[in-house]
Amino acid sequence: MNRKMIEDALFPGCPIRNVLARISDKWSLLVIYTLDKAGGGPMRFRALQRELPDISQKMLTVTLRTLEEDGYVRRTVYPEVPPRVEYVLTDRAKSLLPHVNGLLEWALANMDAIMADRKMALTRS
Repeated sequence: MNRKMIEDALFPGCPIRNVLARISDKWSLLVIYTLDKAGGGPMRFRALQRELPDISQKMLTVTLRTLEEDGYVRRTVYPEVPPRVEYVLTDRAKSLLPHVNGLLEWALANMDAIMADRKMALTRS
């Protein structure tokens, strides 16, 4: 889904297209998981970036903005020099966490078999 669109034009009532499309990208669930790992307390941008070293600064900014727009993350800017910005999960994101954790547990339980199937598929092609 285009991040600038509020809802899918063809299927405005479809939760898969309108909700899951925004959180099932490469980074959103990892950012939510990382903020949860912080113990529910706020995290600064650089701390998030250290925890996710393979995300670019721009992509982390875009991801956090999208999560904030959808109500998963609350951003607080403190008027200091230099400015301090902190991110924390909202209640909406916290209600998503059991599902994220279930998906992670499933992925861990099935990862070896999935990798074996991928290797087998490569040998067939």
